Order: sequence, then structure tokens, then C-alpha cells
Amino acid sequence: MKVLKFGGTSVGSPESIKEVAKIVSNIEGQKIVVLSAMSQTTNVLHQITDAIGASNFEEANSIIDMMIDRYKTVIEGLFETDTVKNTASAFIEERFDFIKSYAHEGSVEVIAAIEKIIVAQGEILSTNLFSMYLNEVNTAASLLSAFDFMRIDAAGEPDSEFITESLGEIIAANAATDIFITQGYICLSHVGDIDNLKRGGSDYSASLIGAAIEAEEIQIWTDIDGMHNNDPRYVDNTFSLKEISFDEAAELAYFGAKILHPQSVIPAKEKNVPVLLKDTFNPDSAGTIIRNCTVPNKVRAIAAKDGITAIRIKSYRMLMAYGFLKNIFEVFEKYKTSIDMITTSEVAVSLTIDDDTYLEEITKELENIGSVKVDTDLSIICLAGDFSQQQKGASAAIFSSLTNIPIRMISYGGSNYNVSLVVNTEHKIQALQDLNKGVFENN
Repeated sequence: MKVLKFGGTSVGSPESIKEVAKIVSNIEGQKIVVLSAMSQTTNVLHQITDAIGASNFEEANSIIDMMIDRYKTVIEGLFETDTVKNTASAFIEERFDFIKSYAHEGSVEVIAAIEKIIVAQGEILSTNLFSMYLNEVNTAASLLSAFDFMRIDAAGEPDSEFITESLGEIIAANAATDIFITQGYICLSHVGDIDNLKRGGSDYSASLIGAAIEAEEIQIWTDIDGMHNNDPRYVDNTFSLKEISFDEAAELAYFGAKILHPQSVIPAKEKNVPVLLKDTFNPDSAGTIIRNCTVPNKVRAIAAKDGITAIRIKSYRMLMAYGFLKNIFEVFEKYKTSIDMITTSEVAVSLTIDDDTYLEEITKELENIGSVKVDTDLSIICLAGDFSQQQKGASAAIFSSLTNIPIRMISYGGSNYNVSLVVNTEHKIQALQDLNKGVFENN
């Protein structure tokens, strides 16, 4: 059995949905199809929630009416028969009436819980419309609610045992079904409330499902023909990698490769299930296969992550003193803020974060430890490959490419699979282009 995940752009229009249906039908054997919400739907559902939270119910209802019109246009372009159009329209109206039922004063007090319920409607809408379309074109498929098997525990982590057991029972009871359709991203909490796997979680859903059923393959279908060696938005002459290891893919995803959610490869790696990245709009392209494989001893790909803040804590008391790092890390733990990179000297520590929600509070507490300097508007550039052999040529190519770029921080040796650099965001594009020339084109 294979797991096929299609992102928001892949189901973003009637034409795209029809293309997805063709792809699904052309892949032989049993499969579970995981769908995201239609493109921009999740963002708009968050806007509706924000309006309700601000007691701006008129605006919330106006946005809902706009969404009803958008989805009715989709229905008109997707379906052929009046019977199915009417059924789909009735379903759309019922779902948005349900959302409207929260647009009143009493809802403001429980907005956090309501937000997850409202946002979950995006995937419910896309999967139901897709199921109706397959039914109209006489393709047998079963709609499977993610709420029947996808659950997180009290710590917010996937309940793998529950997922595996529940999916196994469902599939065993429907052995003759070739196509299952289900929602990505959404799930139930450990107490049975509607919850989610956070933004970008449809990739994670697909990986969790693939690991639970020990799938033959997980396919992530998006609007890019695989994972590129550099960011094609800023760099010319990039190319799609035919194969990459789980470790390299995880580094690239975490440090900015938008094609893949950072957490999504972890369950697949643990169960050794290959992940194939494919382009919905160019299905004949080979794409990129992620699996346990030998990593060539060279730079394989580059990614960049914006919105980085660097914090330097300096204290001469650190010299020959222990507990300094522990005190620093405890501050970030207190505010549940993850650290991306860290470098140290005899008397100072520099580190980076990508979430500045509690930056002011963190800075104040760090000032009790030492002098603090904060730099914003930074980017991390990650170079992935196998650096375990510490090749002179690889290091030389990287740093000689950046002779005109000021480097704020360097992380090398924390992993065998990446070298990371911090630069001012204004220099990011030039750095990516220079690295592409120095590391790939000149070799």
C-alpha cells in the first residue's frame, strides 16, 4: 500500500483536483490519499477566527460569505451533473453555517478551542469535494475521517500505538477498498477534542500514516519537481536531486526547504519507508526519492531560513566556570523557545532562534547572566551533504564563495550532514547565488 499526500496548491482549483484524481487513478494498488485544505483556505479560516476573537462578527460573516462564493465557483467548475452540484453546494453551506454558529459574543471566551474546530473545516471541505468528484467519475473510494485514527497524546505528540492499531482495524475491515481518502493536519487530542499537528502538518500526517501501515512508499505531491540543490526562486540553473538521504532531507527541511515539513521524515525514517517528492503539475518528472542511502562526500544542496534572531551573551565570569551554559538554556526552556544554532568562546555564547514571541522576556532574564546583544533580520544558510570526512575541498569551496558576504555565525561539526552559516537577510540571495556558483557550477 502507498500513501499519497497532495498539498493545498494541488487541490487549489477544479482543474488541479481533476489532475489529482487522474494521478491517483493511474497509481496501481491500494493507497491512502491524504489531502490538505485548498490553497489559502487555512489562512482565511484563521482570519475568521481572528475576527470572532476581536468581536468583529460582521467581518467574520462577510469573510464566510466570500468563502461560500469561492467554493460554489469551485463546485461549478468541478462537477458535471446538477445532482452532484446540488449535493456539494448543500454540504458547503452546511459547513459554513456551522462556522457561522460561532460568530457570536459567547464564543470569544473560548476562542482558542474554537480556532482548532474552525480551521479543521478546510481539510474536511477538500476531502469531501474530492470524494464526491471521484464518485461522479465512477472511481470507487472510501472517505476516512482522520478523527477515527489520528490522535495526539497529552504532550501534543502523535500517539503512534493508537494510530497504528486504529488504522490496522479500519484497513482490515475494508480489505476490498483500493482508495482511501483522508484529511491531513487534523486530529483529536488525548481527551477527544479537535486538534491539529500544527501548520504544515499534512506532510506529517502522511508520514505517520505511512509508518503506521509500513507502507511501500510515501509520496508527497506538491508544485515543485522534487528537492532542488538550491532555491529556484533566487538562483538560476538549479536542478532536482534524484536521491537524498533522510538525514540530509531533515536538515534541509528544518533550515528552509519549503517542499517538506521538517518533522515529516522522522516517522518514515524510523520505519525505513521511502518518501518520494513529486510535482502534481508535471507528474512525469522523476522527482526526488528520500531514503536510507549512501551520502556522497560533498555538498549536495543548499537551503535558507529567514526570520532569524541572534543573541550573544557575554560574561567574563564564564571563564573557567561551569553552569554558565546551563543557566542560559534554562531561560529558553522556561519560555519554550527552541535554539537553532549555537557557538561559544571563552567568555561568550552566541545562539539563534526563529521564534521571537518571548524575546523581550528572554533578553531581560539573560541580562542577569551577562551583557546581551540582539541582532535581527538574519538568515541561516544550510549546506547539506556528508561532512564526516572533513574534506578540505568542500570547506574551501564554501568559504571562498563568500568572500564578499559578512558572516555572523558558523556552525560546523554539530552534525555530519550540514554546515550552517548566519548572514544578514539582505545578503541572503547574493550568498545563495555565490554558493551555487562556487560549490556547484565550478565543480
